[in-house]
Amino acid sequence: MDRAAIVHDNFHRRLKANDLPTGSDVGDMDAETLLALYSAQCLSRQLDRTSRAMQKAGQGYYTIGSSGHEGMAGVAHALRPTDMAFLHYRDAAFQIARAGQVPDQNPAWDILLSFAASAEDPISGGRHKVLGSKALNIPPQTSTIASHLPKAVGAAYSIGLAKRQRPEHACLPDDSIVMCSFGDASANHSTAQGAINTACWTSFQNAPLPLLFVCEDNGIGISTSTPSGWIAANFSAKPGLRYFSCDGLNVAETTRTAAEAAAFVRRQKRPAFLHIRTVRLYGHAGSDVEATYRAKVDIEADEGNDPLLHTARLLRDSGTATPEEALALYDQIGAECEGLAAKATKRARLQTAADVGASLIPPVRKCETTNGPSVEQRAQVFGTDLRSSAEPQVMSKLISWALTDLMLEHPEVVMAGEDIGKKGGVYGATQKLQARFGPHRVIDTLLDEQSILGLAIGMAHNGFVPIPEIQFLAYLHNAEDQLRGEAATLPFFSNGQYANPMVLRIAGLGYQRGFGGHFHNDNSLAVLRDIPGVIIACPSRGDDAAKMLREAVRLAREEQRVVVFIEPIALYPMRDLHAEGDKGWMSVYPAPDERIALGDVGVSGTGTDLAIVTYGNGRYLSEQAAQTLQAEGINVRVIDMRWLAPVPEAALIEQAQTCAATLIVDECRRTGSQSEALMALFTEAGISNIARITAEDCFIATGPSYAATLPSTDGIVAAARALVAKS
Repeated sequence: MDRAAIVHDNFHRRLKANDLPTGSDVGDMDAETLLALYSAQCLSRQLDRTSRAMQKAGQGYYTIGSSGHEGMAGVAHALRPTDMAFLHYRDAAFQIARAGQVPDQNPAWDILLSFAASAEDPISGGRHKVLGSKALNIPPQTSTIASHLPKAVGAAYSIGLAKRQRPEHACLPDDSIVMCSFGDASANHSTAQGAINTACWTSFQNAPLPLLFVCEDNGIGISTSTPSGWIAANFSAKPGLRYFSCDGLNVAETTRTAAEAAAFVRRQKRPAFLHIRTVRLYGHAGSDVEATYRAKVDIEADEGNDPLLHTARLLRDSGTATPEEALALYDQIGAECEGLAAKATKRARLQTAADVGASLIPPVRKCETTNGPSVEQRAQVFGTDLRSSAEPQVMSKLISWALTDLMLEHPEVVMAGEDIGKKGGVYGATQKLQARFGPHRVIDTLLDEQSILGLAIGMAHNGFVPIPEIQFLAYLHNAEDQLRGEAATLPFFSNGQYANPMVLRIAGLGYQRGFGGHFHNDNSLAVLRDIPGVIIACPSRGDDAAKMLREAVRLAREEQRVVVFIEPIALYPMRDLHAEGDKGWMSVYPAPDERIALGDVGVSGTGTDLAIVTYGNGRYLSEQAAQTLQAEGINVRVIDMRWLAPVPEAALIEQAQTCAATLIVDECRRTGSQSEALMALFTEAGISNIARITAEDCFIATGPSYAATLPSTDGIVAAARALVAKS
């Protein structure tokens, strides 16, 4: 049976009979506020009903309703529109109530455009049914597993940080708080647990973190019940986290408790957990038949506790409106929704791939131009390193200096990661940075990759340019959804109105002699390569690393891009190329204004017999192989991709076309590696004499066999000889 119709008919029947549930009173809430909140609740309910009718008519698309969670209107009333809100997918009532606090808003029309997947939808431009609004300070969320909680922690942390050093593009007031809401089932997810633990860890150390967690507890996650009392038992006594609870069926009580919680967070700059007991009506989503897994008596019990019935009782008992007047308002709002829906379904929709993909890349933002630090400033910060910069250095040193210059030039740049501060990183790439810029700009985080990336995403919401670090490439897999499901999708689902610019530094790839096995030598980038809009950079030399890092920060700062900067671990300390003591892989620190632009490839040699296309460690090995091949009369040019995504296609084709043969040297595994795309690229361009050498489809071992599964100099030489012989 259609439970939405049953709930609707029950509401009519019970108001006409003045048969309303019992409960606590309205307290000190005034009539105007109560009536406004009831109107928001009614609109949320009627939008749910309208969306179901739209779907039935083939004019609306998948959506998860908010029915039963209308008490969130009270939470919106308790907060300020300047408090950034990351919303649970059942929080239409929150968005509607907040719209009432901001002039010139039409939430019914906006949400119906989203239901209709109209290109005029003001938040996603027709790409998804999401709650969100730039005008209301609600970034859109597509998460259903609380993956927005880590970035809420980051956004809250940024408020205190911005008081010390306000970024040019900061948007959150110093006295604002951040709110994030989620369901009782999502509270069990590792992402939620990690984010809440990070908030407690931060608060325990007395660091400002004005964050309000709101758990909407309807007692069930799709079909799996939450044990009675579980949320309270789990979250009511955590260190550093203040617990509040209320009955979400009573909007007046919810508003009062939310106001108390918000006042605590705003005053104390500490996180709080607001536990709101709700009911879920209509099942999980439009296609869900709740009767297949819940007893009818339990379904009907929730329907009997419809929060709109409770608010109608508050209206009656406070003398604000009779049941007849409350019902008339409900029906009036329903009729208005039907009329607006008929118009929304006729509005334009996205038609082409170009239309859909137009928001993948965020818009360029205007940034203040800087002349960089003065000579005196650089001398003061660099100290004796300034004299050393004129001498050849290893890659890790040049990366550290490049980061120093970038932090000097751009005060909004903030670094964060495990062991990057006091220790200076596992490999010394961030040495001296915390001493130079302080622990508030070079942040030693707890050991949780999801929280590190969430911190960066949240700080970017408030104008910072984060440079988070994941200690090893294999550790990224603990948190890859923060890139895939949060950072990279935000411009897409917000029609370019929101972005998460950052430069994510990751130490990775193989060839470490006898250290770490596959956890510290991970040679697969496949998890990054298929994320739309993400840029992947991989330098092979120290001077390139410095210049590419500057371009990466420019891309994040000005073009609001997500850049993943892969730093080959084995090349961090590399000094020699061909013979011991030749210092052939060391570089002088490039001048601070030198950059390598996105898409610029590196070319070594002018040979036309063979082009070797490679990157990272492959460039190092290929340079060694090239010397042997040159001695045999095979003229070689080595082409360093540098930028792995987007692939610099035109530049690679241009270089390869001048040579009789092309050899791809890819240190990643044969399956899912860059080499597959390059083989297709060159073949489609008409370059036929091509071959590839890759790593085996195997994990990397520890000990003497550390490089057994990886390309080698000898292997490159042998493959090159065979390929040239064919040509």
